[in-house]
Amino acid sequence: MTVGLCTIELFIPESGSLKGKRQVIKSIKDRIRQKFNVSVAEIEDHDLWQKAVFGIACVGNDKKYINSVLDKIIDLIEKEHSVELLKHNIEFV
Repeated sequence: MTVGLCTIELFIPESGSLKGKRQVIKSIKDRIRQKFNVSVAEIEDHDLWQKAVFGIACVGNDKKYINSVLDKIIDLIEKEHSVELLKHNIEFV
């Protein structure tokens, strides 16, 4: 069994409040969960209006498959118009 962990740091330029940030974050998390069946959580910077950090976990038997899923999630977020991807990191356990 292999566990893939991905940390994604986002900038949300149009967010003017925590409420606005939460709406954007919830939309992105729900889409990721529906499309890829992975675990997603906001793990840092809860009190900042324009910054969010996601932690994503994917479990499987094949490291190549897990890496492919996490790469597709990163591509999905990069295409999101309301956020900017600042950096990401993928590691395997």
